[in-house]
Amino acid sequence: MEKKLKIFAISNQKGGVGKTTSTVNLAAALANNQKKVLLIDLDPQANATSGSGVSKKDIHGSIYEVLIGNKNLKDIITRSPSEKFDVAGANQALAGAEVELVDLPKREYILKNQINTLNGYDFILIDCPPALNLLTVNALVAANSVIIPMQCEYFALEGLSDLVSTIKKVKQHLNPNIEIEGLLRTLFDRRNTLTKQVSDQLAAHFGSKVYTTIIPRNVRLAEAPSYGQSVISYDRSSKGAKAYLTLAEEILLGQHNEK
Repeated sequence: MEKKLKIFAISNQKGGVGKTTSTVNLAAALANNQKKVLLIDLDPQANATSGSGVSKKDIHGSIYEVLIGNKNLKDIITRSPSEKFDVAGANQALAGAEVELVDLPKREYILKNQINTLNGYDFILIDCPPALNLLTVNALVAANSVIIPMQCEYFALEGLSDLVSTIKKVKQHLNPNIEIEGLLRTLFDRRNTLTKQVSDQLAAHFGSKVYTTIIPRNVRLAEAPSYGQSVISYDRSSKGAKAYLTLAEEILLGQHNEK
């Protein structure tokens, strides 16, 4: 039986919510479960690239060159030196892609068409930029579903409605199969009353779409990127590492139950 590739866009237009941290560490946690994983960095900050131990200077071609048609996706993929997954890296040049994509035909489908040329992966994780722009739309068109990392704070729900509205528009016009995979509560501080209230509101509104796994605030999780490692490689016994390993199990169990 052929394996079904799952493509997750990890997206939230609000920065600082643990989006890139979640992309890198979920990739590492899935790879830890013997899954073949590709991380695609679509964020011009390229933190998922460097956080996977891949030097932005040394990459042999970036996702920017793929999007503007100068390279094929399969030619820029490199193995993370510190992790068990592959990376299609980004660099600062990606910041200019938005302008250059505007005039290209079928511009929303470029990433999807490139992903269709790949084989051998179980999961592809796309780290979206913190904006609802053409790069994010490319990710949403290419993906089966969206994982939304969220910090449980006052303005979080407001930003969430914009993202959900964008996903609905993409579903209507560009990718009828796109779904919300799950909402991931990140940077969670159980001592904070507001955090608890927002978390309860999320659960009330989105029900089973909210992952049971909660990602705590964790020093080791914050330190790991500066060493070019996932928290699982950096300190497997930390609370952050355990949380992402549990999240991977929850996602894999969900996949199993879908069959």
